[in-house]
Amino acid sequence: MPVLEHNGVRLSYDVTGTGAPVIFVQGVGIHGSGWRPQVDALRARFTCLTFDNRGIGRSSPVRRLTVEQMAGDVLALMDACGWADAHLVGHSLGGLVALRVALAARGRVRSLALLCTFARGRDAARSARMVWLGTRSRVGTRAMRRRAFLGIVLPPEALASGDLAAIAAGLAPIFGHDLADHPAVEMAQLKAMRREDVTAELPRLAGVPTLVVSARHDPIAPPALGRAIADGIPGARYELLEHTSHGAPIHDADRVNALLLEHFERVAVAT
Repeated sequence: MPVLEHNGVRLSYDVTGTGAPVIFVQGVGIHGSGWRPQVDALRARFTCLTFDNRGIGRSSPVRRLTVEQMAGDVLALMDACGWADAHLVGHSLGGLVALRVALAARGRVRSLALLCTFARGRDAARSARMVWLGTRSRVGTRAMRRRAFLGIVLPPEALASGDLAAIAAGLAPIFGHDLADHPAVEMAQLKAMRREDVTAELPRLAGVPTLVVSARHDPIAPPALGRAIADGIPGARYELLEHTSHGAPIHDADRVNALLLEHFERVAVAT
């Protein structure tokens, strides 16, 4: 994987495919490899850039970070690729980063696709269910921690009908780590997320083609938070996935990919 040195931080990234550029921005505790289901589906028609956020995976470790820094990383990667603009896809914290990029450099964003995310970081993960699952994902045996993590990213029917140990093992390479573990940068990412609030700035993004996708069973970014983003950005399109949770890009990849493809095609026709 190529590496970009940017403001004292090493960013590991990957570019594959052909066509209009798309940058995928990952959320808390997940490597860029988490976008594999999207890249595999879209790279025949789009040039896809994925990367490990600062502090995780093959990117250099950090102790502190801000969403503004992470947005700067996205713009630096675009510069490194020679891209004047790109479609931006963000999941969870990555959606907040994508919003900050669009607010800072609107002309460089062809479109926004915001998946399972929020405009105010402190609104995320506040439900009693999420507090319980979050605690359980950090205590107990490794098997117990994996099951709790699956409770965050998968809907109830998937949890009831599958071999959870096998599911956790299958997801580990996509997430970039054993689901029983929490990357060291995770707390810094959560702190950065909770400090960020772009709610009042959303109307400035009027005219930026925006797709907002929520998942019915998401305990981190409940549908109301996605709906609030769509209501705040004039002209934004909102979609609710009924049968998935926070891990929608993986668990419901076919539907997410279809929505992304339709979104990008609409932008191409409009321009």
